[in-house]
Amino acid sequence: MARGGQDEKSQSEVHFSTDPRDFGWVRENVPCQTACPAGTDIPAYIWAIMEGDRGLSYEINREANVLPGVLGRICSAPCENQCRHGWPGNGEPVSICHLKRAAADLKDRGHRLNESLYGPSGKTVAIVGSGPAGVAAAHDLSLMGHEVTLFEREKEAGGMLNYGIPEFRLPRDVLREEVHNALRLGVNLKTGVEIGNGAGQTPLSELRETFDAVLLATGCTAATELPLRADVNGGPVEELANVEYGFDFLLAMHRGKKQSVGRHVAVVGAGFTALDCARVARRLGAEEVTIHLRTTEEYIPVSKHEILEAKGENVSLLGLRTPVALQGDDQGALTAVEFIQNRLGGWRENGRRKAIAIDASEFTFECDTLLVAIGQRTDHEFLDAPVKLDRWKNAEIDETGMTSLSGVFAAGDYVKGASTVIEAVGQGREVAKNIDTWLIGKPRYQQSVRIEQVTAPLRQRAHDFIPRNHMPTEGIEERSGDLELEVDKGYNGDLAYDEAKRCYLCNLNYRIDVDNCIYCRACIEVAPKNCIKMVEGIAINEDGTYGELLETGEWDQVGAIWIDNNECIRCGACFNVCPTKCITITRNQLVSREYKE
Repeated sequence: MARGGQDEKSQSEVHFSTDPRDFGWVRENVPCQTACPAGTDIPAYIWAIMEGDRGLSYEINREANVLPGVLGRICSAPCENQCRHGWPGNGEPVSICHLKRAAADLKDRGHRLNESLYGPSGKTVAIVGSGPAGVAAAHDLSLMGHEVTLFEREKEAGGMLNYGIPEFRLPRDVLREEVHNALRLGVNLKTGVEIGNGAGQTPLSELRETFDAVLLATGCTAATELPLRADVNGGPVEELANVEYGFDFLLAMHRGKKQSVGRHVAVVGAGFTALDCARVARRLGAEEVTIHLRTTEEYIPVSKHEILEAKGENVSLLGLRTPVALQGDDQGALTAVEFIQNRLGGWRENGRRKAIAIDASEFTFECDTLLVAIGQRTDHEFLDAPVKLDRWKNAEIDETGMTSLSGVFAAGDYVKGASTVIEAVGQGREVAKNIDTWLIGKPRYQQSVRIEQVTAPLRQRAHDFIPRNHMPTEGIEERSGDLELEVDKGYNGDLAYDEAKRCYLCNLNYRIDVDNCIYCRACIEVAPKNCIKMVEGIAINEDGTYGELLETGEWDQVGAIWIDNNECIRCGACFNVCPTKCITITRNQLVSREYKE
């Protein structure tokens, strides 16, 4: 029986649904995709690797996140934190990010990119900033038929991908290729053009007069200042030799300035920039490199893999300390940092722990170089008309992504503050849809659930016991002193295939046809987990999605035998044993389709 909201008959092999229960099913049962800010169809691209079609896997990625080869190297991988394979009792999460890279690296060199193009719209869009948000938005808006001009103040496109991340983590040939692919369909890239009010700069007002819409995607272009006690011996950060903000340190290096550090380098910060600064310092010859954290390494927002690699390069992480003063010598050069000891407090809304200073616990740490990497902030001085800001001093936008200036949109870190590359890509793509709707006066796309019949289980129970395949890396000696040699070597074909087999393929929906079920319990007896249950009924949430299963152990109260897809590991044991073949399998995927009136 067809559900309400379906566009086509459910009896067909593939149909599309707008039923809230189907959206809710994907949201709850494909946690990796739900956690991805770009909405990448992770089970689909992993399945393509299992099938040996790496080109298809790459295209599935590229359709969602635009820069798969880049993100396969530097993504913060929020998907892996939610991977069902990493839930208690299920082992370690699937190496989703490494598989993304594998698809990009191992696809055929002559792989053909697939794009769906609309005809010219006659509308023009200016995008300021060619970081991940700007590139993603430019890509999508060009496919929609708009004439896009992308302005970048640096010599090359890529924003902080190019000027903030070391080459040993992100090779520039990979970045240039993927940026080129994203912009190749008519985007007019203008590098070395700075938007602002100074001499030789282009004012925002000129863009507003020239283009139908403007997108600000300038990111966070200023380092967050280090708050210090008023009675510091050596003065503020800017007045001491051998003290520099990590953001400026990396930016200058990637602009071509030769950088140097002392023998004993201290880094203050807890993000990727702090780790990058520390690892660069080691390659520049520092003998001792330490990263100083307000809490502990368990609560910093970087991947365990990056922490492990930093430690392998002899970088030490020292926790529970906050800098309060800098000490300098008579020549104004740094000699030490004064810290106060912390203890762990309660939990913040972002899932990290609070740091609470301990009275009278100050101590000094001697060093001859300090890199401050406590974050970045947005800069609005380039605007010739003010935009409304939120309480964090970031651009405030409405539900469409538009700022307080009509026709001026914003996305990425310029809106969210310093975040992750995948978040910037996701927001860039979202605001592109909204700009498109604003320009043409109606939505072009609608989201549906694509439901395809699957005739047999697609994985084996034995795949559950394959251990996680870790990333092969260059040796410590080989990478020492080399700022360009990529540390992570990538999966070969065999490793990628083995890792792909670990995926539970959570987009597979196993269901029991209650009209044909004879309640023989065969499926319950072979289930490797508590995934098949006797229920009185199923609660329905306010949004129409399925809620709590109302389990029962009494046969006279059983309304159905029900597969709990939240516990199901898609091994197919129930399907194979069912005598009446009342268990069906469908692949349920979120897709964007052309809007139908």
